[in-house]
Amino acid sequence: MMTTTMTTAMMTATMTDRSAARGMRHEYKHQISPQDDLVLSQRLRKLFSHDKNAGADGTYRITSLYFDTPDDSALREKLDGIGKREKFRLRYYGTSPSFIRLEKKFKVNGLCGKKSVKMTAEQVQKLLCGEYGFLLESGEPLCVEFYSKLKGKCLRPRTIVRYDREAFVYKPGNVRITLDRNIRTGLGSTDFLNGELFCAPVLEQSTVLEVKYDAFLPDLVRMAVQIPNRQAASCSKYALCRRFD
Repeated sequence: MMTTTMTTAMMTATMTDRSAARGMRHEYKHQISPQDDLVLSQRLRKLFSHDKNAGADGTYRITSLYFDTPDDSALREKLDGIGKREKFRLRYYGTSPSFIRLEKKFKVNGLCGKKSVKMTAEQVQKLLCGEYGFLLESGEPLCVEFYSKLKGKCLRPRTIVRYDREAFVYKPGNVRITLDRNIRTGLGSTDFLNGELFCAPVLEQSTVLEVKYDAFLPDLVRMAVQIPNRQAASCSKYALCRRFD
């Protein structure tokens, strides 16, 4: 018989799915060369402001630990271009895991959304040790949904993805432009809290450009990110890193 806790978890997950269409954004990704990166970054610095959380050079490091099922459903759905899909990850910024978030990234018919909640290093350590009870006890909808997926779909930590990001913002259209460089993988490691973990490069000669916006893309941004002979293409940093497991 299904337990009360599992029933509650599944009901919360269903309610979360029903509200998934709220706050959705457009997202386009391009893989660009170092030469294109140099030209584009110089142009963007003249037009837009850096993310307020960036360092003195306008960049910051991101470290994420992605979760997937035993049969890699998140990876396969991405590679197969499934219209409705989701993935869970833990993420922190900089070299110290002092501020960690649990995030659910989801896509529905080409639009993207994200839900997140703060987690402590102690809670993350429990997750990595297979102790999930605190998620259900928290009452936080995203934590409860994550609990249901850990139990129901057997989500488990898969790999660490690390890169250096330069981010620009433009208020009209709620636009965010990012240049992700030095993308590297933990080679299947799940030692997420180790800021000194060795990570191997996966895209030595490429940068991933991402443009995210709400209902419309302002003409200024559209012209600023133009790169001759480049087309938007599927480019998942998680998928790139999984090739090295």
